[in-house]
Amino acid sequence: MSKPVYGKNAAQSRNVEKIASPIWALVVGFILFLCWTPFQVGLFNGSLVDYEKPIYVSALLSALMLLVCVGLNYKQFKLEEQSDLVAWAALLLPVTYALSLFVAVSHYTAMNMLFIQCTYAAVFIIAFYLMKQKQVNVVIQNAILAIAYFIVGFGLLNWLGSSKLAGNLIGWFSNTVRNDVYLDAVMTDSNGLRLTSIFQYANTYAAFLMAFLFVAIFALIRSKNWYGSLTHGFMLVPIIVSILLTLSRGGLVLLPVVFILLLLFLKPAQQILWILHLGVAGIVALLITTPVTNLGIELNANFTSSSALKGWTYLLGASIVVAGLSWVIQRFVAPWLYAKLENWSSRKRTGLWIPLGSVALVAIVAFLLIGTSAKSILPDNMETRLENINFQQHSVLERITFYKDALKVVKDYPILGAGGGGWASLYEHYQNNPYTSRQVHNFFLQFLIEVGIVGFIIFMSFILYIFYKYIRGYVKRDKNEFENGFFYLIIALSILVHSLLDFNMSYAFMGILVFIGLAGMAAVMDSKPLRKNWNKAGIRFGYLAVLSLGTLFLVFLSISYIGSSNSALKAKQLRSYSNSYEELRAPLIETLNKRPSHPESTIYLSALDQQVFSQTQEEQFLDESYNVLTRALKDEPYNKNLLLQLVSYYDLKGQSDIALGIYRDNADKFNWDIDWYDAIISRSFALGQQALNQKDETKKQEYFNEAQEAYNHVLAGIDHLKTLPPEQLQGRPFSVTPTIALNVGKMQLLSRQEDAAKTTLKLNSDANYTDIMNSETPWDINWYSSLISRSFDLGQTAYAQQDNPDRIDNMKAGFVIGLLAYDHVLADNDPSKTFNPDVTLKVGKMQYMSGKIQIASSILKTALSQDFADATNREIARWYLAALAKTGGEDQALYGSLIAADPAEAAQVEAITNSQF
Repeated sequence: MSKPVYGKNAAQSRNVEKIASPIWALVVGFILFLCWTPFQVGLFNGSLVDYEKPIYVSALLSALMLLVCVGLNYKQFKLEEQSDLVAWAALLLPVTYALSLFVAVSHYTAMNMLFIQCTYAAVFIIAFYLMKQKQVNVVIQNAILAIAYFIVGFGLLNWLGSSKLAGNLIGWFSNTVRNDVYLDAVMTDSNGLRLTSIFQYANTYAAFLMAFLFVAIFALIRSKNWYGSLTHGFMLVPIIVSILLTLSRGGLVLLPVVFILLLLFLKPAQQILWILHLGVAGIVALLITTPVTNLGIELNANFTSSSALKGWTYLLGASIVVAGLSWVIQRFVAPWLYAKLENWSSRKRTGLWIPLGSVALVAIVAFLLIGTSAKSILPDNMETRLENINFQQHSVLERITFYKDALKVVKDYPILGAGGGGWASLYEHYQNNPYTSRQVHNFFLQFLIEVGIVGFIIFMSFILYIFYKYIRGYVKRDKNEFENGFFYLIIALSILVHSLLDFNMSYAFMGILVFIGLAGMAAVMDSKPLRKNWNKAGIRFGYLAVLSLGTLFLVFLSISYIGSSNSALKAKQLRSYSNSYEELRAPLIETLNKRPSHPESTIYLSALDQQVFSQTQEEQFLDESYNVLTRALKDEPYNKNLLLQLVSYYDLKGQSDIALGIYRDNADKFNWDIDWYDAIISRSFALGQQALNQKDETKKQEYFNEAQEAYNHVLAGIDHLKTLPPEQLQGRPFSVTPTIALNVGKMQLLSRQEDAAKTTLKLNSDANYTDIMNSETPWDINWYSSLISRSFDLGQTAYAQQDNPDRIDNMKAGFVIGLLAYDHVLADNDPSKTFNPDVTLKVGKMQYMSGKIQIASSILKTALSQDFADATNREIARWYLAALAKTGGEDQALYGSLIAADPAEAAQVEAITNSQF
């Protein structure tokens, strides 16, 4: 057997190797794949039907390309060198996720992560074998740079008001374009307008930009021709401006960290050139950032051609200036630096001095931009963001809390983890306070949670081995031999470092870039020969068989999931215009036949069946609702929406005690969900009062004790929140809501604890009810009437906000206290407590507007009067007749009397009947 070659000899042999046409066809397919993936929201793993299909399609495409790669390169699938080991080891990554499926807390999210890991492994293996060929390696590098530059331009088109142009450029292959606009490429949050580009998330876009800022500088310095220097120099300003427009503090903090790490790999002359190019581009970018920011804000509010032209003039003008300066530096300064520093570069540790000096330079720049008036050169929103960079800032404290809570999960799921998406399913059980974050904001911790210690060791061994062998070879050999590899090191290192503080890797496109980077490094890493017995034919063909069969299985599985996802998407689209039960049900059944625990489809089919049951009272619909829910909950026991849908099922069955049991038995899964504990208290109190009216003292006390236990949990949580650092945000509301105060207070009153009841009412956290709750004479009919009137007014005010898309939900939320107060009085069964007609009218209207037409009809009927000279009586009759009409009933005598009193009432009754709430 001939001696294997590696290192420089191997590279030289590849340089003269002719590349076959099928290989180029695979390269073209691989590049087209990289063009498609970023514009599907970066393949975000959002655990929703809107995001899942691109993940399955990417798994299918990568699997098909891998089969082609295996067919074209099967002779190269050997174990001759250490670098060959990593291609084989890549298969262990999806295997760890497959093992975690057996203990996964969510089968749905675990399967999605398995698809993503299979995509990563396929991309790594394909890239690894392609990049061993120098010509292909260079083509892929140029393609990646071109795609990155296009994404930068795409983001700036959206920022400067040309969102329709940007949308039309990619709308023919992106599922994220609506009405010719890519959704949320520019977003507004509490910090103002932020550039998010393809990711719809500013921090991940900042991580992407940081990586390609350094790649652009590297490409600029290594370029041997004038047009290469001009192209890469031209892109520096758009990239830096885009980073600033993201308003990402994490990006600004980690950019100098990664920059200094990369400098350590370079010779002194290269280090100085990196600093020069970044410094020149940074200064010019800062000079135009304020006008570009202000123009972007103006253009996104109201587009004008003149403002857009002005914005592009600033941007293109600055880019041209920097491109020219970059060419001058490379043409005249670079040769001089290389000549002057050639001898110094050969000395040991000379590469450390400039990075160490850069640390001081970074500190000075940071001080100027944060601690002095120099920050005034920045727009106000950026200035505010910079001022808030400190270790006591709320986002830092919140991340520390995430990490502590993540370790609690690891402690309970140490070996195989909790499966893909484990954190998103479990975090409400382990969280320290009521934040909302389905991401750990640290990729490595999230990985540890999902696959446990076993999977984490495998993953870290995989990437650390590649980094170690690459760096070892880089240090020992001629740097020019590894220029291509350094391109990939920049990408992988930049994204992984930023992922210490954010969830960039939840975007599979970012993960694909990382694994391409790892493959590029592995293709040129320090690689020694293995012993001959590693390369036995049985081992080779066994590996190829496993790889081929596994990939074929992935192909068929992906096709099945794509079909299921198409059905789920069709069902979602039908909701907006179809009222046909059979038409709506068909795609949902199709989805659940292939994936019986698909959460969204299960919830919608169950809700649809429950709605039809409410109309027809046919048990078959309720049975199907129960069956699909219980099947899904076997795989998704932590899915809150599935549990709430099961509660609705038991409510329809009239089994309110079992419904309460669902809340009680799952309470520890949602420790900081105030709505969950509010429901436990409300339901326990209602059942307790029902038992009291039935003279069942044992049951009454049992339910009241459950309510008290839930209330104590709320009080303990409120006390715990007082211990948070003042700079840390609490998260979701967690306090004594008006409904909790009203229910617990009434429970204490019924238990003869009048003083405690008054104290509880005063703990109410809603300022809208403070004056009423603080009354010294609660519980009489006037007090309840005040609650009902206030609640009605709040609901009406919410409904009047025509521009608010949530106005119906807000209206119903406003009505809650009033309806609860009415229920309290009814449950008292006290003849002395009688509401006047005006209050009864308000209760009837609240029920009607909340969609409970039959209940509204019953309530309004109790207040009917033939005295239509009174406006309130006419309105009661008007709403009552509308409620009858809605439910298919009528009262011709009443209607005739009302019209006789005022003919205009006919139109008003019809208007109410036709109203949609």
